[in-house]
Amino acid sequence: MQSLSAPVIEGWFTTEQQPSLLGQQCVLCGTYVFPPVATACPSPFCHSRELRLIPLSRTGTIWSYTDARYQPPRPYVVESTDYAPFAIVAVALETEQLVVLGQVALEYGLADLAIGKPVELVLEELYKLDGVSQLIWRWRPILESANS
Repeated sequence: MQSLSAPVIEGWFTTEQQPSLLGQQCVLCGTYVFPPVATACPSPFCHSRELRLIPLSRTGTIWSYTDARYQPPRPYVVESTDYAPFAIVAVALETEQLVVLGQVALEYGLADLAIGKPVELVLEELYKLDGVSQLIWRWRPILESANS
């Protein structure tokens, strides 16, 4: 039996086994955009209106991080009245060097984070809606191998 799941925000990331964020790239100057909602190149030096949809890097390095001490607005949903703070990272994508925000993967917190530490994109359930897992992207620290 296949598990039912859907992205919380349609069109912002793939739900494949190796997921990726979806962004846009200006065909004229190469500027990257995330989320993929631009109607023109955001570079002040370019006037192109031609952007192509592309998968972005699945890995990057932590540019900055903090914890969320307040409950965020929708689409964030808390199943109970107990809100638990969680870590948020700003990640510089490996190829694009575009900085993308996201929550840290479940089971990880501030103690697992450091500026410059490598992370990878994962999908996790944010909540269930009518029995369907609503997926969101998160960033999981890449653990150093035992040989390093």
